[in-house]
Amino acid sequence: MEKVSILLVEDHKLIRETWALLLQSNPRFQVIGETDNIDQALQICREKHPAIVLMDVNMSPVNGFEATQLIRKYIPGTKVIGVSMHSMPAFAQRMIRSGASGYVTKNSSKEELFEALLEVQKGNKYICREVKNILSQQKLEMTEESAPDLNNLSRREFEVIQLIKSGLSSKEIAQQLDLSLKTVEVHRYNILKKLHLKNTAALVNFINSQGL
Repeated sequence: MEKVSILLVEDHKLIRETWALLLQSNPRFQVIGETDNIDQALQICREKHPAIVLMDVNMSPVNGFEATQLIRKYIPGTKVIGVSMHSMPAFAQRMIRSGASGYVTKNSSKEELFEALLEVQKGNKYICREVKNILSQQKLEMTEESAPDLNNLSRREFEVIQLIKSGLSSKEIAQQLDLSLKTVEVHRYNILKKLHLKNTAALVNFINSQGL
């Protein structure tokens, strides 16, 4: 079985040595080099063409985002996995946009690091579970906050909705309810705002989906 060749790029020697020990404990991986700066990383990549670079995101003076862009530009056959103390999805997203194929945090387990390496070697993208869980929670909270709530509507707004469903224009609704055209437009605006909908088309779709 061909081993996955790996270059370690991290500006703390102890962390590099720890990574190397972990990876060398698995027969599927081979650490072919380690460095604390991007210039040497580029040189090693040109000479040895590692399959994957484990890249510390928080390096200085050149950070992991910029270093990843350089590696992907000059040695496109080498893939990059970002490693960071940050679990914020924005860091993972920026790393992927910079050209990385994966992102794990320093809270990730040894098993998950191995999984990330193997998935990226196969040509897949990998985001660690810690970041995925935060993303899922954010989406859930956004959905809960923005979900249309009919309880926010007044009786008059329900009447306006029923007439919109019937295909009446704002002018026709005003005549039907004996209201001014301006008042009907205000009601329509408030309905969209309360239901977190962008326009009348979205409102009609929502009305039909709710069976109103």
